Amino acid sequence: MSKRILIMDDEADFGEFVSIIAQDLGYEVTALTDPCEFKQCYQDFRPDTVVMDMVMPDMNGNDLVNWLISQGSAVKLLIVTGYNPLNARSLRLQGAANGMSPVKTFRKPVSARKLRAALA
Repeated sequence: MSKRILIMDDEADFGEFVSIIAQDLGYEVTALTDPCEFKQCYQDFRPDTVVMDMVMPDMNGNDLVNWLISQGSAVKLLIVTGYNPLNARSLRLQGAANGMSPVKTFRKPVSARKLRAALA
């Protein structure tokens, strides 16, 4: 069974960091920096795990989680933020209440150890 992860973060360095760890764990990886590409990529790639930043230009994590919910997604979701972690917490609860499982939140910077454990 292949594992697929879609990384959505406008910071390319963070996406590369997550990509390296995910590939080491056997994931097929797609990383995006433009949130406007997320919906089409999600539909084409069909990931089982999504790592998503909360604050991005043009579209934020709230928009993307609400879209995932509207799609009936049961994806494993990891939400990361460099800002107020309460926003990520509310999204975690919303995602979990709508069938996404598990939903985890992390505050940037995320350690490689914590990220590896969350993806393993």
